[in-house]
Amino acid sequence: MNKKMTAAIVGSGNIGSDLMMKLLNSSENIELRYMIGVDPESEGLARARENGIEASHEGVDWLLKQDPLPDLVFEATSAGAHATNAPRYREAGIRAIDLTPAAVGPYLCPAVNLDQLSAVDNVNMITCGGQATTPIVAAVSRVVEVAYAEIVASIASRSAGPGTRANIDEFVETTSAALKEVGGAKDSKAIIILNPVEPPMMMRNTVYCSLPPEAAAPGELQDKVRESITTMVEQVSKYVPGYRLTADPQFEEAREDWRGLGRVTVLIEVQGAGDFLPEYAGNLDIITSAAVATADKYAELVAAQN
Repeated sequence: MNKKMTAAIVGSGNIGSDLMMKLLNSSENIELRYMIGVDPESEGLARARENGIEASHEGVDWLLKQDPLPDLVFEATSAGAHATNAPRYREAGIRAIDLTPAAVGPYLCPAVNLDQLSAVDNVNMITCGGQATTPIVAAVSRVVEVAYAEIVASIASRSAGPGTRANIDEFVETTSAALKEVGGAKDSKAIIILNPVEPPMMMRNTVYCSLPPEAAAPGELQDKVRESITTMVEQVSKYVPGYRLTADPQFEEAREDWRGLGRVTVLIEVQGAGDFLPEYAGNLDIITSAAVATADKYAELVAAQN
């Protein structure tokens, strides 16, 4: 494409800093111009200036006074902040990619529903756990009905900053909703565990999906579920190279105490790329990687329309 989309990152913490490095190092379609924060002593803002990015601690008020305005903003603050900022971006004609659990706009997971991007101006990247587990639920539900999906996202306590900790309730609600709206499950539950183990652990995710009895039993339908999961993991790993299965999907046949349903258990590990954050912070890496993949698609759509 001939012209890049210009962008700003709002939020100068760990997620914003990792996103900045990914955009500078690997995005061919996005020109990062601004980094916005609220702390004049922010290391993230200083880091942005070192990389030639115009940075300000005066928040969104400052950003919306710039000329020209960016085409795109990445919100890397908090759910409450994005709920406040989203209408201001829309009024200014700025597209938004929301990395908080605010869920102002529709949920987006690049491996599942990136083709729905053209009709919206504000998309929500769900949560780190949502980006890791929603694709697996979607992989199963595109083969058979998933009456119930449950996920457990375990992350290193050291990788959970103030924003993550302040948004735990929103994490659970948003992830659970995305398992249904994007993953296709009829009912769902999400759990997050902050593990203080030292040395810090990689992000690990356990996904449970109910299965009709005929899919839980060995046979052609079970093979299709397994193949769909494997294909989905390959698709996610194209933009999150550290995303991988740690074991083959485990199938359990139908049981009466499971309402006559069977189950498949999928174990996923996410290793960070190390662009800015340590490799164990795969929970942060997966959501910034998903945001970059989404932004690149945005830029391609805009170029095609012009």
